[in-house]
Amino acid sequence: MTSASPETSPDSRRATRFPVDFETICEVHPVQEMRVRIANISANGMMVADPIDMAKGDRLIVRLPVAGRIEAYLVWSHQGRHGFKFERVIREPDFVAMLDKINSL
Repeated sequence: MTSASPETSPDSRRATRFPVDFETICEVHPVQEMRVRIANISANGMMVADPIDMAKGDRLIVRLPVAGRIEAYLVWSHQGRHGFKFERVIREPDFVAMLDKINSL
C-alpha cells in the first residue's frame, strides 16, 4: 500500500487560501535575500506573484508577521507565479493574527 507524497496529496491543497498583497523578504541562501510579493497564503503554503529564479524543490525561508521565519519549498511554477509549501503548518491562532496584521498594513 502506497500513500501520496505530501506535495501531491489533495489534503495539503485543501487549506483555505486567502488573497493578500504582501511584500516580504525571503532568504534564499545564507547570504542572499530577495523581496517577493505574496498573492495568496494558507496555513500550509503561499503563492508568490513575482519572477524568481528557482527550480521545483528549491527552498527558501520566508519572513511572516506573527508566524516568524518559515522554511518553504517550491512545488510549482507557471507564468510568473510560484507555489510554495511550508515545512510546518501555521497554527490557527497565529494564522488569524498574521492575516489581521497583513491586512492592516
